[in-house]
Amino acid sequence: MQRIHLKKEPKLGVKLEAFPYQSEAVQAIRELEYSAILFEQGLGKSKIAIDLMMYWLEKKMVDTILYVAKKSLLDNCEKEFERHSFLKPKILTQNRSANYFVFNTPSRLVLTHYEVLKTEFDRLKTFLHVRNVAVILDESAKIKNPDSLVTQAAFALSPLFKKRVIMTGTPVANRPYDIWAQIYFLDQGQSLGHDFVNFKSQADLTKRLHDDQGERDKFESFVSSIFSRISKFCVRQTKNSGIIHLPEKEYRTIYADWEPRQYETYSQIREEMRTVIVKEGIPTEDKADQVLKRLLRLVQIASNPALVDESYKAIPGKYEPLCDIVSDICSQDEKCIIWTSFIENANWLSKEFRRFGTAKIHGKMNIADRNSEVNKFMGNREIRILVATPGAAKEGLTLTTANHVIYFDRVFSLDDYLQSQDRIHRISQSKKCFVYHLIMKDSIDEWIDVLLRAKHLAAQLAQGDISLEYYQSQASYDFAEIIKSILSAMG
Repeated sequence: MQRIHLKKEPKLGVKLEAFPYQSEAVQAIRELEYSAILFEQGLGKSKIAIDLMMYWLEKKMVDTILYVAKKSLLDNCEKEFERHSFLKPKILTQNRSANYFVFNTPSRLVLTHYEVLKTEFDRLKTFLHVRNVAVILDESAKIKNPDSLVTQAAFALSPLFKKRVIMTGTPVANRPYDIWAQIYFLDQGQSLGHDFVNFKSQADLTKRLHDDQGERDKFESFVSSIFSRISKFCVRQTKNSGIIHLPEKEYRTIYADWEPRQYETYSQIREEMRTVIVKEGIPTEDKADQVLKRLLRLVQIASNPALVDESYKAIPGKYEPLCDIVSDICSQDEKCIIWTSFIENANWLSKEFRRFGTAKIHGKMNIADRNSEVNKFMGNREIRILVATPGAAKEGLTLTTANHVIYFDRVFSLDDYLQSQDRIHRISQSKKCFVYHLIMKDSIDEWIDVLLRAKHLAAQLAQGDISLEYYQSQASYDFAEIIKSILSAMG
């Protein structure tokens, strides 16, 4: 039921026809009180959400839609609304004075970002009491940590929404337990329980799984049950579902040799690290944050020692093979994205390759500058290379003018890895895609490669993408042992 009336109602039709699988998804969830759109990145989740919104408004099930996205993606959301609908959103920001007019002006669509759930909590509660509001949380892994203030605000507001939808291609952003808070927002614990600590203890990919078959069996059984417990209100599709044809994606791994001083620096830090590891045991992400920070130092040196040593002026080992890859891509008149986890690398590499035409995106750039760089990369044929950090550009962007992604380095986040590579492998891509991993020989890079594979398999099992039998045939819990051999490989 609609509680507000507009002098002039917006047109509620859609501008573009949905793919059949998108229409089927809308039909499956449009009558539900809560649901999850878990389509893999690149399959058009935004179109499903917009068509769902139009149905709710047309049937007068609600009078307002609150669409929540990450702050960096608000401009992209506005473009998606304009492309697919006739709705123009009012926008809630952290400007409380401006927000007063949004809260008190009738509008069918309100766009905001996650931090506003916290900063405008009291006024949002009042807003939800006087209107019938549906909410869509885009990239809902943002609330995966149940202890964060933003997640706590989302939990408290949840029962006040007439319709609730979460939307993400990676509900398991890093570990299987990441899905709990997102589902709790929808059903207040009906499906996955009320106790996060208990859920986490059963869905944690830890070192004990390597040596204890009983623990391994319990972990695999529990994780494989997760999707069946939530499937009645979820729509899930992957690029392997056969619902749409995308170009082939080919993976290539290139091993790099050490530059002498880089090798020396790495060896020194590794010796310090090995002492810590032997003393403290193999780290897990939730119990040994300090150890992981030390391991990150090894990642930085394997990438570019200048990240930790300003006196380093040599050329790190990965640079020459990167030059070969980039030169080959540009000679074919194609474009690429170079991913690095470090802002200093993004600045350095964008300068090094400016002869090919470069754009860059990283976390210290404001949103307007990032958008300008994206437009430059997408619209200018002479700009062949985008250098970007996953934290700033892994989500919400369609970058299909490129068909190559190169990982100069990777860290421990599965979400960073999956989301970033699929900026190019999505609807509107017409060329074969290539994913390159640059890995230093006998380095922490090799452990990260194994760790990300283990995380990805566990995520696929939790999300219902693979069977338990397939998981068991592919899974390895050797990441705890591999880190020992890597730390001692050059001793």
